[in-house]
Amino acid sequence: MPQPKQRMAPGKATKPSGAVDYEALARFRYQLRTFLAFSEQGARQAGLTPQQHQALLGIKGFVHPRPATVGDIARFLLVRHHSAVELINRMVKLGLIIRMTDPEDGRRVQLKLTRKGEQKLQAISRKNIEELRRAASPALRRLLKSSPEPG
Repeated sequence: MPQPKQRMAPGKATKPSGAVDYEALARFRYQLRTFLAFSEQGARQAGLTPQQHQALLGIKGFVHPRPATVGDIARFLLVRHHSAVELINRMVKLGLIIRMTDPEDGRRVQLKLTRKGEQKLQAISRKNIEELRRAASPALRRLLKSSPEPG
């Protein structure tokens, strides 16, 4: 992926306190999109769609006192409930996840990764973590340091 051009004028003036650092923001956004493209390609190489990978990550990493539900995954993926149902149906057929009835509420369906789903998620996640470490963003650090605190 091409890198954005670096233009640094000698003696570049510093930004006034509270000013937005557009260069840092633009660089961070570019690095974020570059990472997302890397992650999506990794999902495809593992035989998954990017959305299937994101769903596996949401199911495994959902921080809640109980396992994730279809509604939780719809919110996590920012999709409509019926779209999440279709995605979950396809993932069940592929053997990536299973549905379980909530023992406390029989109307609720919980989601759990199968061994196959766990293995795929682990392989993709390992590569993603390596990429994040490799491409640690100085732009993000600079943006956070130079931007005013909210509120």
